[in-house]
Amino acid sequence: MRLCVIIVYLATFVSFAQSDINIVQFSAEFVKSNEISLSSFRYDTETLYMSKAQKQFQKLNIKYIPTIILFYNGEEVYRVESGISLKLPENSIELIEKEIEQIIESKF
Repeated sequence: MRLCVIIVYLATFVSFAQSDINIVQFSAEFVKSNEISLSSFRYDTETLYMSKAQKQFQKLNIKYIPTIILFYNGEEVYRVESGISLKLPENSIELIEKEIEQIIESKF
C-alpha cells in the first residue's frame, strides 16, 4: 500500500514539474536543416520562426538562430545558441536535460 502511495505521489510530482517547464526553439526557414528535434522532451515544446514571431525574437533578444531557451515558470533559465556557425552544439539536448534535472532536484 505504501508503495502505491509513493508511486502516485511521484507521478503527480513529475506531472506538476513538467507543467512548469517549457522549451522553445527560435529559428528561421533558411536554417531549418540546423534545428534539432525537441520530440525527445516530455515537456511543452515549440519552434518559433522569425517570420511569424518577430515580437518574441525582439523581446528575448535572440541574436543567433537557431537558439533554444528553457523556461521555468515563465522565466528564462537556460539558453543554447548556435553562434555565427548557425549550428547548435551537438550536445544541446544533453545540456538542456542537465538543466531540467537541476530544476527538478531543486523542488525537493
